[in-house]
Amino acid sequence: MISDAFAQAAAGSDPTSSWMGLLPMVLMFVVLYFLMIRPQQKRAKEHKSLLDALAAGDEVITQGGIAGKVTNVGDSFVKVEIASGVEITVQKPAISAVLPKGTLKNA
Repeated sequence: MISDAFAQAAAGSDPTSSWMGLLPMVLMFVVLYFLMIRPQQKRAKEHKSLLDALAAGDEVITQGGIAGKVTNVGDSFVKVEIASGVEITVQKPAISAVLPKGTLKNA
């Protein structure tokens, strides 16, 4: 009536198929590294060198868009003169760019 069901013998698995399954993940990580991680690390290194080279007399722009001249540089903070006789204290990492000399005189 009903015949017995027998399991078929397992086919020999190909050892390269497991590596081929991992290949897309490895390629995605490599692309992610070169398109996102590496440029971000490069930008962070450039910003750190910019902050290390910061000196009194430099004209800077903060991340908030305030432009001024550096009057005093400390370990963590920088004093920036934004108008004649008006100084503000900002954290060093808040400095986003150093302007060429004489830029603020023309503005």
